[in-house]
Amino acid sequence: MVVCRTKSDRQWFYICSMRRFHKILLVSIFSLSLIRLSAGNDFCGLSNMSFNAGEVITFKIFYNVIGLYVDAGTASFSVSNEKLNARPVYHVVGLGTSNPSYDWIFKVRDRYETYIDTATLKPYKFVRHVEEGGFRKDELVLFNHAENKAVSTKGTFPIADCMQDVLSSIYYARNINFSKYKVGEKIPFKMFLDDEVHNIYIRYMGKEVIKTRYGKFRAIKFKPMLISGTIFEGGELMSVWVSDDGNHVPLRIESPITVGSIKVDMMGYRNLRYPMQSMISFK
Repeated sequence: MVVCRTKSDRQWFYICSMRRFHKILLVSIFSLSLIRLSAGNDFCGLSNMSFNAGEVITFKIFYNVIGLYVDAGTASFSVSNEKLNARPVYHVVGLGTSNPSYDWIFKVRDRYETYIDTATLKPYKFVRHVEEGGFRKDELVLFNHAENKAVSTKGTFPIADCMQDVLSSIYYARNINFSKYKVGEKIPFKMFLDDEVHNIYIRYMGKEVIKTRYGKFRAIKFKPMLISGTIFEGGELMSVWVSDDGNHVPLRIESPITVGSIKVDMMGYRNLRYPMQSMISFK
């Protein structure tokens, strides 16, 4: 275990920063997964109207170290059509990597996968393979929605209806009709994460124009309530912007953390379901 020393010790401070980076990489890009999906609300049973098989979206993660944004790594998400136990599913793969220039300090190579029913958008299978420095972890979760159970490598756990995993929740949440909500209104969710069901919400913040490193967009803004005790403080300090069009593509994520801040920008896309009508200008 690496202990953070003072900022004057540059090597140790940088190593500590990169140890924070792997959490930044996962939690920031998957911040939409902090939008928990709850049974009994009016999203249960949403149909997919926002993405297609073949879609690929890429991101850059920037870490603000002492007033300077460092290009810390990249992430990508891809969707394909497959069959799982004779059922048609969307196979979604999320990849996260540290910047190769920093691999000698702290190498990150993470892979997340989910298999989502094409009709109900419920996940059947979740797979996680984590390589972070010298740490390795593999996880498998199978969802039995008929019996409201999730079976992981650590046991069997009760779940509610419409339960999502950390990756499938992003694609489910992209189908929310934000026009139904007033500015400031909370949208509750539940999600199965680390063998627990978490209850949380996002707060709809309205629409605005945002300029990212990719371009200028009309966007929908919301703030997820974060769980305290992680690199993030609890509360509504994180801001997320998604494209104000049929795709609801994540455009930017910003948040302060225990040391510094993070910024995640969408930097590329292909095979979206609809034209990117929310884009005002490129760069």
